[in-house]
Amino acid sequence: MAIHYPNGKKFNSQPKATINGSKKQESFSNRGMTLEEDINETNEYYLAHGMAVIHKKPTPLQIVKVDYPHRSAAVIKEAYFRQPSTTDYNGVFLGKHLDFEAKETRNKTSFPLKNFHDHQINHMRHVLAHQGICFVLLRFSSADEVFLLDASHLISYYENQKSARKSIPKKEIESLGHPVKTGFHPRIDYLKVVQHIYF
Repeated sequence: MAIHYPNGKKFNSQPKATINGSKKQESFSNRGMTLEEDINETNEYYLAHGMAVIHKKPTPLQIVKVDYPHRSAAVIKEAYFRQPSTTDYNGVFLGKHLDFEAKETRNKTSFPLKNFHDHQINHMRHVLAHQGICFVLLRFSSADEVFLLDASHLISYYENQKSARKSIPKKEIESLGHPVKTGFHPRIDYLKVVQHIYF
C-alpha cells in the first residue's frame, strides 16, 4: 500500500538492505514498534486497573485507491496522511490531561533530535501553555533503558539544535529526565514517574 505524507512524499516502510545485501527484519520506522507495543500493553493495564485512560492517537488517512480482489475483501493500495501527526498518546490521569510522544534509538550515547518534527514540538508547546502534562518517553534500545523527559527540556534542545548539537547527550537525559522502571505488568510503568514529578 502506498501512503503519502501531507507534503506529497511517499512513506517508505520497506526494510533497508544490510552491508552483505540481506534484508533487516526491522526498518527505522518499525524499530519503535516494540516500544509502542510495550506502551499499548501498559495502557491496557492502567485502564483495566482503573488508574488512567490513555490511548494511542489514530493517524487519519485519506484512502484514494482500493482494490477488491474478492467480493468480501478490500485491499487499500494508496493512501495519504491527512495531516501531520501531533504526539503519539494522550489521555487523563488524576484529573489532568496527559500528552506524550514515545521514541526509540539504537544510539548509545545520545538521542537524535531528527526524530522529532516542528508540528510535534508546537503541539507540545500548546499543551504546556494550557497546563497539561507533556513529556517524551525515550528508550535506548541497546541498553533497554527508558527515560521520561519533560517536554520543556525537549523543546529547549530542539530550539537550540540549529546553532548547537543535533542530539541530546544521554548524560543530560539521565540528569534532566527520570528513569522509568520496566517489568512484566505493567511493562513500562511511566505513571509512577508522572505521579512522582507532576503531583
